[in-house]
Amino acid sequence: MADDLLIHGSAASRMLRAMAAEIEVCVTVTLIDGLVLARSAFHHSMNYRSVIFGKAKVVSDEREKFNALRAFTEHIVSDRWSEIRPPNEKELKATLVLSISLQEASAKIRTGNPVDDAEDYAMDVWAGVIPLKLGAGRPIDDEQLKAGISVPEYASGYDRQKS
Repeated sequence: MADDLLIHGSAASRMLRAMAAEIEVCVTVTLIDGLVLARSAFHHSMNYRSVIFGKAKVVSDEREKFNALRAFTEHIVSDRWSEIRPPNEKELKATLVLSISLQEASAKIRTGNPVDDAEDYAMDVWAGVIPLKLGAGRPIDDEQLKAGISVPEYASGYDRQKS
């Protein structure tokens, strides 16, 4: 499973149940890195990274499933798993984990500046790239949080770039 993409969701999900039948699937993950503004509307674009995958298989081994759910949590916020209640038997049954082999993965990437028609470079119009990034905001306490519980460092100092 080290070279597989793991996804999870409700065991009641029609889409995930269909994928569990080991049909050919396409999972596209796209990160937009920047808006590419050209001198003409036709040449506007985006800088991005995208990956597409192949066939899904159910993670049926309970230990592997549990470990996958822990990995999801730790990937999102490191050190969180040790503080929270792990999924119980009912929650594990309600969750479907699928593994998609990366052996058939293909990546598509677009980087760089606009590519305009030769005559458009003489235009008095700004062209370039507006870089985009995701960022975390300040943590907001749950309205039902018990008094005296402060925001942990992994939440107050959260930075996806460091994870």
